[in-house]
This record gives sequence, C-alpha cells and structure tokens, in this order.
Amino acid sequence: QVQLVESGGGLVQPGGSLRLSCAASGSAFSLYTMGWYRQAPGKQRELVATITSLGRTYYTDSVKGRFTISRDNAKNTVYLQMNSLKPEDTAVYYCNAPKGGLSGPWPDWGQGTQVTVSS
Repeated sequence: QVQLVESGGGLVQPGGSLRLSCAASGSAFSLYTMGWYRQAPGKQRELVATITSLGRTYYTDSVKGRFTISRDNAKNTVYLQMNSLKPEDTAVYYCNAPKGGLSGPWPDWGQGTQVTVSS
C-alpha cells in the first residue's frame, strides 16, 4: 500500500524546537513536490511549507524564518525543522504532495503528528 507516516511531534514550550519526519512509500518519491500541512482545532487545514523535486522551498508567512523544510530522496523522507515555536503553531501536522505540482500516488492522508506548544 502507498502511505505517508508522520512522526516527531510532541509537547514543547514556546521558543522550543521540534523536527518532524514524513516517511513516504513509493518508488518515485523524488519526482514529487512535497508539503507540510497543519490543522488546528476548529480551523481548516493549511499549507505550511513545500519543497520541490529540485529543492525549491515555499513557506507561509506565519512560519518564515522559523521553519525549514528539507528532503532526503534516498530515504523517501521529508522533514520539517521547527524553531522558535509559538502557541499558535499548535496543530496536527501532515505531509502530502500539494496541489499545483505533479499529482502524488498517495490517495489518503497519514495519521499526522501532534505538535503542542504550551507553557
């Protein structure tokens, strides 16, 4: 089965850091733009960051300068390094191939990983 498995979330204090990982199944991972999404309680899912097959990155304004997306194609894995975390970053974080790029082979979202930023 094709799948996406997120990990690395947890509870951190404001100003802390976390590194999220997304392991993707498939034999052509390197072809796809990949993205990190998050969904907070009562809010719609939002796209946080993307990285193309060639390494070009995009970040939503609220995380610019604090988050870094990267990928390791040999490991079929995309990462999200989150620094200077704020309470408003609290959400469940998901990865997937975002709209606008080559359609990915993953028909379903993963389970996500919970990030909670609180003192």
